[in-house]
Amino acid sequence: MVAEDPEPRGAQFERLVQVMDRLRVDCPWDAAQTHRSLVKHLIEESAELVDAIETGSDEDLREELGDVLMQVVFHARLAEEDGLFTIDDVAAAIADKLVRRHPHVFAGEDTPDDLDTLWEVRKRAAKRRDSCLDGIAESLPTLARAAKTAQRLDNGGPDQVPFADEPITAEEAGTQVLLLVQRAQASGVDIDQAVRDATRAWEDTIRDAEKS
Repeated sequence: MVAEDPEPRGAQFERLVQVMDRLRVDCPWDAAQTHRSLVKHLIEESAELVDAIETGSDEDLREELGDVLMQVVFHARLAEEDGLFTIDDVAAAIADKLVRRHPHVFAGEDTPDDLDTLWEVRKRAAKRRDSCLDGIAESLPTLARAAKTAQRLDNGGPDQVPFADEPITAEEAGTQVLLLVQRAQASGVDIDQAVRDATRAWEDTIRDAEKS
């Protein structure tokens, strides 16, 4: 008995695109959605994916990756209906970007010692950004935004802005953050607001240093 040829990789992705096409036509709920109405679902699915990565099973991870992928396909389908771009355009754009940002892989260049910094430098040049902080999403959670600001400062930010680079373990970092949260709670301080204010002030300092 001759074994059947395995299904080509990507065949089920094409099926997902076709399923979404059908849902937009035949399902009243899917047909009524917009980019804006789907934002909350994208946030929820992304959070569930994080949970699956950190505390879930392999099955959880597979399922949540699918839920996030569905959101990408859904948004691309809406854009296609508006005559803006297709899911193929989305895939082509990210593939082209990855090739451009990895000349040490695709163009035979030597592998640099500091890939993180080189990535940020190339991204900043490609997007014609004036500041190392440009492009950080304002809707990021408070701690994630502070961490992204620290990453940008560390990878190509102005040298004159102090950067605390003493090594610390993940366990120590988590413990110290929790202790600060407890102290803030005991003192009547809104820790989330306090970190947002401190991050904005830090970002202002970085931008001022870039201009000097």
